[in-house]
Amino acid sequence: MTTYAQVFQGTAFTSKSPRELQILKDYLFCINVDGMIEKIISPENKDYQSILNAYKDADNFHRLAEGQYFLPGFVDLHVHAPQWAQSGTALDIPLYDWLNTYTFPIESKFSDLAFAKKVYQDVVSTLLANGTTTALYFATVHKEASYLLAEICAKKGQRGLVGKVVMDNPDQNPEYYRDADTQTALADTEEFILAVKELAKSTKQGVYPVVTPRFIPSCTDEALKGLGDLAAKYDTYIQSHCSESDWEHSYVQDRFHKNDAFALHDFGLLKDKSVMAHCNFLNDDDADLFAETGTAVSHCPISNAYFANSVIPIAHLHSKGVEIGLGSDISGGFSPSLFDNARQAVISSRMLEDGVNTALPAEKRGVPNSRITINEAFYFATAGGGESLSLPIGCIAEDYSWDVQIIDTAQLPIYDANEELHDIFQKIMYLTRPENIREVWVQGDKVHSR
Repeated sequence: MTTYAQVFQGTAFTSKSPRELQILKDYLFCINVDGMIEKIISPENKDYQSILNAYKDADNFHRLAEGQYFLPGFVDLHVHAPQWAQSGTALDIPLYDWLNTYTFPIESKFSDLAFAKKVYQDVVSTLLANGTTTALYFATVHKEASYLLAEICAKKGQRGLVGKVVMDNPDQNPEYYRDADTQTALADTEEFILAVKELAKSTKQGVYPVVTPRFIPSCTDEALKGLGDLAAKYDTYIQSHCSESDWEHSYVQDRFHKNDAFALHDFGLLKDKSVMAHCNFLNDDDADLFAETGTAVSHCPISNAYFANSVIPIAHLHSKGVEIGLGSDISGGFSPSLFDNARQAVISSRMLEDGVNTALPAEKRGVPNSRITINEAFYFATAGGGESLSLPIGCIAEDYSWDVQIIDTAQLPIYDANEELHDIFQKIMYLTRPENIREVWVQGDKVHSR
């Protein structure tokens, strides 16, 4: 019999496809020393009872209590880690004013490593407590503080993809918060890439450097080209904002006479390892370019409600073959929970389909075929995020990382012992709060418990 590092028994919910939920009732999940799911065994399997008998009294056997369920760990594709310090403030002003009045002053403080450590430790712990096992982070322009964030992810057990932000354009960035010049920005980025790659060698769950132009307005042409070259040289991930709001979308059109997608592509920034946040104003040509290059969209539904001036046609983009994941966009999005963002993704899609202007007749009020289901939102938060990063995460399946959250439904309104499991899943998705998340595991290691 094969020896496993851990064996778990319980019922799991995972995505079989974007719209179809898979329910694994009372299965055994066998985890190897690398934290990967080596074998999943159904109760009907001939080996089920023998493995259960072999492990049920061992220290490395974990049986879920009644009313507890496994979900895949969430993959958050857009987090501004330093903005955790301003979460929940100033969400009622325009994006440009928000950045200059609140965000840039906060981010400039991360030259102080003691301040950075305090905020970064808290945001990583908070995301883990909310079931986020993998996070794609914007840090700040500060190389040392950005590396500190990667170190904290490594130590706390979260799979962190971290970017030192580049902002070298003196026309669009305040003097007190920007890169000293283009060459310094590129040199610091290269040093950051090398340092994080070295750190990753000793990190079980993985940490990754990410090339991170904040967005086109923040960067000079020389910086954008240089970052594309660095991403190619070191085969790194790339992240930025793309066609988020009326202001940003129009700025790029005025500067380059094309949309963000094609401007970014010209600089070598749209690739299979690219994730672009927001993308509310993508047209069909932009979407086709995303699908062709393998570039993913990080859908940030709560943040979009405040700053994007629109509702993204997420169902349409997905139907065109664009990879989609979910992002919290702390702190443009106030909530660190992808449960909250999954709910808002469904709500926003319904509002787009039904329309909001009651002065129009119902048949002219909305955009047909725009709604998504909670199953699809769950997929975007898990499997879609894993596919966007081309990593074996986001699914409870063989040869995937054991990244899971254990949800306790004891405090949820479930009164019928025979309630359908799919209905229980929906209650989990709509009602779970952090106090219902009993444990979180990343790469086979417990990283949070309550």
